[in-house]
Amino acid sequence: MGTYAIVETGGKQYWVQPGDRLRVESIDCDEGDLVELSNVLMVSRDGDVVLGTPKVEGVVVTAQAVGEGRGSKTVVFKYKRKTRYRRRRGHRQPYTDLRVTAISAQEIPNGA
Repeated sequence: MGTYAIVETGGKQYWVQPGDRLRVESIDCDEGDLVELSNVLMVSRDGDVVLGTPKVEGVVVTAQAVGEGRGSKTVVFKYKRKTRYRRRRGHRQPYTDLRVTAISAQEIPNGA
């Protein structure tokens, strides 16, 4: 299976391995920058699994920012009957596309 990890960013958790592309909540970086995701919750290398309590120390997932944008529009509509109350508002969530380049660890500790 190789090396994979579970990282947390933007309040969400992602299962990643080198070469993956993922779309995360907007990160303040430019296109082409390297981003280090240090909040690693679990890491596995060749079948050796290490769970963090709550995170694994010394493991960093490195990713390159590929692009950024805004998601599709979500319409928020408020309505109260019989009172002529209507409010329509849209929202587009910004995101950053990342390509995972490496899962680096000096040495994966035995056990958590």
